[in-house]
Amino acid sequence: MAEAEDVSKFTALMKTRKAALVFILITVALDMIAVGIIIPVLPTLILNFLGGSAPRAAEWIGIFATVFALMQFFFMPVLGVISDRVGRRPVILLSNVGLGLDYFVMALAPTIGWLFLGRIISGITAASVTTAMAYISDVVVPEKRAGAFGLIGAAFGLGFVVGPALGGWLGATDPRLPFWVAGGLSLVNAAYGFLVLPESLAAERRRAFSFRRANPVGSLVLLRSHPELFRLSAVQFIGYTAHEVVQIYVLYAIYRYAWGEKTVGLSLAFVGVCTVLISGGMVRPLVTWLGERRTLYIGQALGALGMALMGWATTSFVFMIGVTVMSLWALSGPAAQGMMTHRVSASEQGELQGAISSMRAIAMLIGPGLFSFTFAWFINAQHGWVLPGAPWYLAGSLLFISMALALTVEQPKMTEDPVAAPAGEG
Repeated sequence: MAEAEDVSKFTALMKTRKAALVFILITVALDMIAVGIIIPVLPTLILNFLGGSAPRAAEWIGIFATVFALMQFFFMPVLGVISDRVGRRPVILLSNVGLGLDYFVMALAPTIGWLFLGRIISGITAASVTTAMAYISDVVVPEKRAGAFGLIGAAFGLGFVVGPALGGWLGATDPRLPFWVAGGLSLVNAAYGFLVLPESLAAERRRAFSFRRANPVGSLVLLRSHPELFRLSAVQFIGYTAHEVVQIYVLYAIYRYAWGEKTVGLSLAFVGVCTVLISGGMVRPLVTWLGERRTLYIGQALGALGMALMGWATTSFVFMIGVTVMSLWALSGPAAQGMMTHRVSASEQGELQGAISSMRAIAMLIGPGLFSFTFAWFINAQHGWVLPGAPWYLAGSLLFISMALALTVEQPKMTEDPVAAPAGEG
């Protein structure tokens, strides 16, 4: 009788954890849809505030991007460490509520100053992805985490496909309408989570809040706590920096292939579809077959090859072949993320995700300028020769360096997490 009750409790726990994992995936997808919805209309709204001045609008767009990255850098580790103290559930739910209300503020913004304030707040509240990643680490056994992080990547890709398309359609009616829809999606998601999301971090595994661990510089100390973790951090940082080459994607396509807005939009949707298919359908079986380490450096090698092809391509068709190959880079991120979670304790998963996110934010501050100035220099005929593919060659070279470093990392031995084990079966 007692054995039957234990089986019943185990089955119920599995179903609860499965529902929670589904919620996390929906949360990430909705967050990306909400972010993507405003991409097509934010420049229009800024232009309206500035009387149609394109040069001033370009400056403000750069300022908006920088402040968003700065907020992510400062607050991702804070939310990660707070979630190590109070649990994941309250941080995720409050972040969703805050993001929803912030979009409403931006929808009502009477001046560009209010819009700027909204962008600051969204940079803070969108940092909840740190806690979502920590939640995954809590409820999935170590050997299945890379696959789960792959599903997170698929959710990102889905949001990237749906968001901009929906935002462009809504923005054609009113440039403020996408902000209202984005806010509504975030609040609906918070209400859904309130009903189905259980706490993933047991009370005995929580840690006291520490300002040393919560500040962005202090949080990075964790990444130096283990030689393998430090090498993986270097691998990820170089990769994150290389990823910022996408900032020149649209301008590059217009300059070299004379693409219009429709072609650019379709190509970005294609990238999103590739991300969904690769992250959602290929990561798990490849990690099972090859292991995380091999999946990591194979993904990086394919990414570097794709970028080299994109830089070399003289036609749109060859460029899109390069994009397809480059998209296979999506294999490496979940594998690296999974390997990193094995190197810290259960009570440090939030801090780890905060540190990783801070590292990514630093790359977001460095990368755009690196690749945009590289592109500008190499298309300037005054320098004697023109090489428009230079940014892609640079990004591919960085990925190749990252791959070489990944070869020095050892595959961790899997040890089952007794708390996470039931959910991991799902």
